[in-house]
Amino acid sequence: MTILALIGAKALYLLFAWLLSAAIASWLSDRKGYGERVGLTFGLLLSVLGLLIVLVVLPGRPGSRWGKGWLPRGR
Repeated sequence: MTILALIGAKALYLLFAWLLSAAIASWLSDRKGYGERVGLTFGLLLSVLGLLIVLVVLPGRPGSRWGKGWLPRGR
């Protein structure tokens, strides 16, 4: 029974990593000017690798919020 419990915990951690990478990739791609769907697609299909692709490979579009920095500033 212990083996099944360990597999369940690992699966839960992998599920959290998958969902967080999709959410963060969606947020980053929206800030870079591509819209949320691009990042969500990369994050859901490629998981953490998709997050890295959105973060490193996709350039920010001109006039996007990415040019002002990767974190939103206060008013």
